[in-house]
Amino acid sequence: MEFAEFAEHAAGIEAEPADLEVVSLVADLFAEADADLGVVARFVQGRVFPAYSERTLDVGPSLCHEAIARAAGPNVEAADVEARLAEEGDIGRVAASYDTGGQRGLGAFGATDGAPGPTVREVYDELAGLAAAEGAGSQDEKVATLFGLLSRCDGDAEARYLARLVLSEMRIGVGEGTVRDAIAEAFDVDVAAVARALQVSNDYGLVAETAREEGAAGLAGIHLEVGRPVQAMLAQAGSVADAIEAWETVAVETKFDGARVQLHHDPDGRTEVFSRNMEEVTAALPEVVEFAERHLDAPAILDGEVVAVAEDGSPLPFQEVLRRFRRKHDVERMREEVAVELRAFDCLHADGADLLDAPLTERHDALAALLAGTDAVSELLLSDDADDIEAFEADALEAGHEGVMLKDPESTYTPGKRGKQWLKRKPDVETLDLVVTGAEWGEGRRASLLGTFLLSARTEDGYETIGKVATGISDDELADLTDLVEPHVVREDGQTLEVDPQVVFEVGYEEIQRSPTYSSGYALRFPRFLAVRDDKTPESADSLERVERLVESQ
Repeated sequence: MEFAEFAEHAAGIEAEPADLEVVSLVADLFAEADADLGVVARFVQGRVFPAYSERTLDVGPSLCHEAIARAAGPNVEAADVEARLAEEGDIGRVAASYDTGGQRGLGAFGATDGAPGPTVREVYDELAGLAAAEGAGSQDEKVATLFGLLSRCDGDAEARYLARLVLSEMRIGVGEGTVRDAIAEAFDVDVAAVARALQVSNDYGLVAETAREEGAAGLAGIHLEVGRPVQAMLAQAGSVADAIEAWETVAVETKFDGARVQLHHDPDGRTEVFSRNMEEVTAALPEVVEFAERHLDAPAILDGEVVAVAEDGSPLPFQEVLRRFRRKHDVERMREEVAVELRAFDCLHADGADLLDAPLTERHDALAALLAGTDAVSELLLSDDADDIEAFEADALEAGHEGVMLKDPESTYTPGKRGKQWLKRKPDVETLDLVVTGAEWGEGRRASLLGTFLLSARTEDGYETIGKVATGISDDELADLTDLVEPHVVREDGQTLEVDPQVVFEVGYEEIQRSPTYSSGYALRFPRFLAVRDDKTPESADSLERVERLVESQ
């Protein structure tokens, strides 16, 4: 498929306001994709690689702006692209506004005047090569690659969707649910079968190709694979009364103040550890790998938390765990400073058998059998008595943990879903996971540091501001946060900075008030910085819809 054809389909999808029609348009695109179906199923969502893949383009806004400026001509600079972006608000429209194809014959992508535009496969191959670039000169190589691709774009639509794809901002109204339904429609298979295959593979390209080539039988044959992570099952807030009313008997577990991990172990292969975002963090957690290799004799996929522990075994704050997750160098030194241990609470796969459809209690039994004789298995209390549950919670709090999780004993494991089968109960102050979209330089002795951070809640179309946080942060933490946030600054106006939404903060607050000060229509009362959520992407931060629910419940 020519990339121009893909761009034409994308333009039609973006222009269609009706959800059902969008599904049909995406299905038409899939039906015409031929050998490029797997790539197209990802591109249409703004993805280059499967969701579980650790490969990233590592292309920030400034690099993309530089490539667009170079493709636009000798009289255009990155600052001009940024200025136009401030007016347009969409990097795709900015790229389309320049005659990027006019730079053909200038060494772009090895092209000459009159050369055809790129195919979908060529775009993928070039972006895959770009993702592999590293070391000295890699940034120049990435700019050159993007320049070459943009210079081969004949029409406005090609440049528009290429620029958006590079920054993972396709913005055509196509999410995971749309792609799921479009696969079912395009290849005449049941949507539930598609959904199931996506849950266990996390690969929309694989599922689309399997649905086309093998139908329902092929989809049923897609299983979990050790080494291929899936999305974590999520919980929502709830009470003991809610749980007892819904299930009568409640499965109660300790809620650890750690970082969510998925452990994949193959006795004949290797052990891998993935974060909640499916990023591989194996090298940063050698203790977890060593533990698995000592105690697991069969292939397994486990869900759990990594917690930081003191010398006496008591838990340390969540921020200590993140010191290990961020570490790419000097791992052994950090291992001496911050010890971590695994606390496993679920088993997704054991010795060749997928357990997603098994009830929670059966999965926990499998977990206990795999890790028999260790302290790594989270205790599971089954009770229909509120007093017993509260006593369990009191013990967890006394031990230094966050609280308890309440789960339906019969619940299956649904990757990526935040259903009512798992409830989290935390007695501490309310918190939100919000995205940093702006910042301000500090004053006085903090003038060289970012001192205030603008926070936003996620919406379907982007982010809406809800408050600023400047309290609860020490000077040392401000220095770390400045190093973390400053690379994502896209625009600076005096003391005020605009930040590309990449960093997630956990913020405590006393109350949410209605307020015209911020674009969300709400403001946090007494917000306080608690932690950086390295384990969360902006897409998994709290939504404005959740904020509205919290306001209603106040």
